[in-house]
Amino acid sequence: MNIKYVIFFISITQTVISQYPNFRIHPSSSAQIEPFIVRHPLNQQILFASAYTIFLNFRSEGIYVSTDGGNSWRGTDTCNGAPVNGGHGGDPGPVIDKNGIFILTHQGGVVQGMFSNYSTNQGLNWSNNYPILTGDQDKGFPGTDDAPLSSFYGRTYLVWTRFAAPFPIVVSYTTNSGISWSSVTQINNSFGSNRSFGPALSVGPDGTVYTVWASAQPNSPFTEDCIGFAKSTNGGNNWIVNECAIDCNGIRTTQLSPWTIRANSFPVIDIDKTGGARNGWIYIATTNKNLPPAGSDPDIVFHRSTDGGNSWSSGIRVNQDPLNNGRNQFFPAIRVDEGGGVNIIYFDSRNQADSVDVYLSRSTDGGNSWTDFRITSQRFKPTPVAGAGGAGNMGDNLGLTSGNGRLYPVWMGNYTGLFQTWSAIIDYNSIGISQIASQIPIHTKLHQNYPNPFNALTKIRLEINKTAYALIKIYNIHGQEIKTLFEKELSPGIYETEFNGDDLAGGVYFYRLITSEYSESRKMILAK
Repeated sequence: MNIKYVIFFISITQTVISQYPNFRIHPSSSAQIEPFIVRHPLNQQILFASAYTIFLNFRSEGIYVSTDGGNSWRGTDTCNGAPVNGGHGGDPGPVIDKNGIFILTHQGGVVQGMFSNYSTNQGLNWSNNYPILTGDQDKGFPGTDDAPLSSFYGRTYLVWTRFAAPFPIVVSYTTNSGISWSSVTQINNSFGSNRSFGPALSVGPDGTVYTVWASAQPNSPFTEDCIGFAKSTNGGNNWIVNECAIDCNGIRTTQLSPWTIRANSFPVIDIDKTGGARNGWIYIATTNKNLPPAGSDPDIVFHRSTDGGNSWSSGIRVNQDPLNNGRNQFFPAIRVDEGGGVNIIYFDSRNQADSVDVYLSRSTDGGNSWTDFRITSQRFKPTPVAGAGGAGNMGDNLGLTSGNGRLYPVWMGNYTGLFQTWSAIIDYNSIGISQIASQIPIHTKLHQNYPNPFNALTKIRLEINKTAYALIKIYNIHGQEIKTLFEKELSPGIYETEFNGDDLAGGVYFYRLITSEYSESRKMILAK
């Protein structure tokens, strides 16, 4: 399947424009939920995504692979690791280790348990199921040590919930690319009478392994009231545990209003490994309500640690829609990109109460401030997925990775009437704009760029006289669109953005400001 990277727009109201083409990674007749995506730690062109796939009574995990940075994909809805029938049951966890070996962790099917398969040819063929642990297990989350200076470089870890008192988080690891796995180690004992659900894992730049989980009340609907945290400095053998590192008030339910879907506040984690000023900072996101900074409806809340998890910041509300507006934000996925930007995607009903878009919130200052971008060009009404198991199950997560200056989100959506895994390609270097003055202009106006002519870099200033969804697009002399500089909702004020023409030939170009009520173009000259 080849994806043509063409900019398009669907405008229903002034706040529902998307600059990012949405596409199905693997169109099929199977339902695809609980998507997850990773990239090769050494080759940023190679992406591996998976989803829990359901076709009538058949269950498996999707194998979706791109070797050209997401421009084209090949795939199948069936992992062919034996036993194919009855050996697979969802919660897929894709990994690519330092050797380029694909590893897929997942639930069992007919036989309960946590299992793994590996592939030496980029997902075309898979080993037989390896039983990491049989019995009732839930929600595995893998991660690999991709830090070359780590003593455990290349080790791949898996954390999950063992469904037996005290409902702890447990861990296993492989040192041989999934051929075999270690014995299972219990990380925690759960908090009081609480239960530990929905763990996530990330490995730091020095090889320290970090995991977080939701500590949930023991009775239905198992509301999450703490985020647990643990770290290991010796390759997952021993753990320093804080059963309640962060206070929270989650949204666990089987009836998320106005829908009848299952929801949760499972935390997600990622770590800055750029080597820059924030190297080693740990970032966590979850969903909260009725606990500041969250409002009375579900909001995405962010915490960070600058000292290896010994202390945590106060919560920061990620989504920038009005507080207490009765709209839902849920199922966050987090990724620290190669430039140190913190990116969080999530489902969001801010534009229509009974339907969701996918939004990206991005921070370039370590999470102090956030900017929202709508990345979907259509929306859908959440609904339970037939055959997925459990009351209201639509899947529990979205996925996000990055590489080559791009973000690669994956989400499940039933735009076609069947839940499928969708994606977009987002150039995160092209979505920035800064407000330089807050006074309210008399008119909306686009200024001449400066300097002009310019060599590589020029600035573009604009004035917005009332709140509007605005975007600036760049065209060549033939009227062909080159790129979108930014796209977001702007409050009244004066703004400035930068255009980098370093990758373009010298000549005449045009830039155009577009809002729902205003459109203007100006000419600029790139001198090389």
